[in-house]
This record gives sequence, C-alpha cells and structure tokens, in this order.
Amino acid sequence: MLLFSGARFTRVNTPLSLLTAVLLTCLFYGGIMLSPESIRTKFIDQGWIPYATVFLAAWSCAILFFKWRKLAMQRMCLGFQIIPGHPDFVLSPGTVDHVLEEIAQLVDDPRQFVLYNRITVALANLKHLGRVTDVDEILKSQAEADEAISESSYILLTGFLWAIPILGFIGTVLGLSIAIGEFGAVMASGNSGPDALLPALRQVTAGLAIAFDTTLVALVFALLIQLTMTFLRKAEQEFLDSCAEYCTRNIVNRLRLLPFDEHMQTSA
Repeated sequence: MLLFSGARFTRVNTPLSLLTAVLLTCLFYGGIMLSPESIRTKFIDQGWIPYATVFLAAWSCAILFFKWRKLAMQRMCLGFQIIPGHPDFVLSPGTVDHVLEEIAQLVDDPRQFVLYNRITVALANLKHLGRVTDVDEILKSQAEADEAISESSYILLTGFLWAIPILGFIGTVLGLSIAIGEFGAVMASGNSGPDALLPALRQVTAGLAIAFDTTLVALVFALLIQLTMTFLRKAEQEFLDSCAEYCTRNIVNRLRLLPFDEHMQTSA
C-alpha cells in the first residue's frame, strides 16, 4: 500500500516507518507549540538533543504500530480452517493439493504469512517426496526459523532504545559543560562581585535545566517504548506458539503413514 512493498511476516518496511516518523515528529512539535510554556521549553531552545530524541522515539512508535497491525493480521490466519472438518479426511500426498488450494483462496501470497508459509513448505515436501514422517520435522525447523526472523525484526528498535538514553546523557554533559563554562569564564575574569556573579549563576541554572530536561525526556521515552515493545514481543511469541499448536492439531494429527513409511519405522 502507498507504493511501499510489505515486509515479510511481522517485519516493517523501513522507508515507510521512517516517513511516518518524520510526520509524527512534525505533528508532535506542532502540538508542543500549543502547550504550556513549562512543557514547551523542555523540547524547544534546548539544542539539537531533544529534536533527535523525539525523532527516534517517533520512529520507534511507528515501528511498534506497524508491527502491532501486522501481528493482528497474522493472527487472523488462526481463525480459518484449511483442513476439511469431516473426521475421515487424512493428509497424504494425494490430498495435499486440496489444502494448498484452500490456502491460495484465502491469501494472495502464503509466503507473507507465518502460519501458511510454514504449512505450505511442509506440504510441498510431502507432495514431492511422499514421506509423512518428515512433515513434523519440517514444521519444527520452520518454527525455529520463524522465531529467528521474529527476533531479528526487533534489532532496529533495540538500537533506538540504546540510542535514546545515550542522547539524554549527551544532553546532560552538554548542559553541565555550558553551566561550568559560563561560570568559569566569570571567575577567570577576576570580577567576582555580586553584579557579575548573579548573571553567571543564571547561566549555570540554565545549563543545568538543559542537562536535566534532556535526560528526563529521553528516559521517559525509553521507558514507554521499552514497556510497549515488551508487551508486543510477548504477544508475538504467543502467536508463534499458537501457530505450532495449530500445525500439530490440524496437520500432524491428520497425517496417515504410507506403507513405505510404516516399513521404514518398523525397520528402525
């Protein structure tokens, strides 16, 4: 949609999330301009650190939103029955085409869906090799590959969660540097009278305000993103477990050993 190609499974298209982050950042600062001064000053006229922090937080929120919607779409697959309901139906090389056709009618590209991709890979092997004993192993192998893909989809978010607090600490260092530099310049000038110290102390407090505000904003954003990502990660892991249960109940339990497979099991 919107001329962006969809990433596989619950992965997010990076250019789309980047564009969304730019729009969210603009909307955020548009709203900040209408907020009370006590809030507005924490994000404006504090150097470049708050802008970078808000942008990375917006990018993280865009990724989390798209992953949440894609996970909801993936979950819908669990509600469809692709295996005939009557108890006499068994999976064998001769009935595989019926199941694959049912999947093709539900989705345009089964490779984009965790559950259907897992099933089509296993059933394609059953169709070509005719060994039902291999289906369970293939499903388990695909489940491990899907978990690895799921973990890799959080790499960019993990990097942002590392970078956002670091930006806050950089803001702290810059703020303290400004405060100490201004005060040190006054002390070095040799003019330590009240008239000179009072403006210097104002500069010190302004620098300290930058230091604490940037750190506070970064830590709050990082905390909210981390909590949201934790709940989303848990939901995705539960979905993968549901896919494994679905495959066991609807695929593995409906298999029928062929004479060749029974002979091989007896020999083993």
